[in-house]
Amino acid sequence: MSESVNVSVIYYSATGTVHALARAAVEGAEKAGAQVRLRRVPETAPQEVISLRQEWVRHLADTADVELAGHDDLEWADAVLFGTPTRFGNPASQLRVFMESTGPLWFQGRLAGKVYSAFTASSTAHGGQESTLLALGNTFYHWGGIIVPPGYTDPIQFQSGNPYGTSHVSDTGAPGEVQLQAARHQARRAVEVAAALKEGRTAA
Repeated sequence: MSESVNVSVIYYSATGTVHALARAAVEGAEKAGAQVRLRRVPETAPQEVISLRQEWVRHLADTADVELAGHDDLEWADAVLFGTPTRFGNPASQLRVFMESTGPLWFQGRLAGKVYSAFTASSTAHGGQESTLLALGNTFYHWGGIIVPPGYTDPIQFQSGNPYGTSHVSDTGAPGEVQLQAARHQARRAVEVAAALKEGRTAA
């Protein structure tokens, strides 16, 4: 890779599934030669709701050292991968709160021209995975982003089966090697496209 690429992996995860995919995306981007930031968005659910699920409480404690996402992470990045669980076929509100705080950056055109990609998880098969990823795309369109899905650009995609973005059914357990490989590939592809764009702009 001739052009150095900055990548932010920004995610929300309640019990760890999307966090595992985010870490795999970081691995894929780093292997492709990128500088990478892993960032989580703040938890906004009431404590009384969180305390009803011990895995939720445990995951918050386990990831307390992961830095919170800020606007600087978007400005710094050439490519941004967003991760979220599905919520009735839409991104989780925690991630939406962060994304909807970016109006000042959008107004100044500072989110345009970057590569964007997304990954997700649902508790059941057909639980809104594709619609969640497509919904995130609506925001990327408004930002003037360049959406880079994994498509069927690697043999792993014919096993994972989702050309829109890496996805996992959490009721089957933690993400397996197929899903983790898919997340790594998706991140590598985002890095490759961002590098090509950056090199072309430099040449121009």
